[in-house]
Amino acid sequence: TLSGGQRQRVALARALVSRPALLALDEPLGALDALTRIDMQAMIERIRIEQGFTAILVTHDVGEAVALADRILVIEDGAVALDVDVDAPRPRRRGDPDLAALEGRILDQLLART
Repeated sequence: TLSGGQRQRVALARALVSRPALLALDEPLGALDALTRIDMQAMIERIRIEQGFTAILVTHDVGEAVALADRILVIEDGAVALDVDVDAPRPRRRGDPDLAALEGRILDQLLART
């Protein structure tokens, strides 16, 4: 049987075989362990750059959003509660202080709402 990471790679390959202009990803990495998740994030970013498609990623992981997104929208009660542009060069480096600061600011704003 396939591991979770292998299943996600197969699902991604299946979605990309038709070379879509837009790819919707709904919590694609949520069930993966931390290292596999980081590996898959890097793979998604690399393939997105190579193929030039637009991706819409739904995630509850702010770090993942900061690592992968050019724009982060937080939706609450069906409305955009937060809209943040991520102006950081690619490929993005784990542990980058600017990305960590952005993640912290987003988390602070989200936690202030609760």
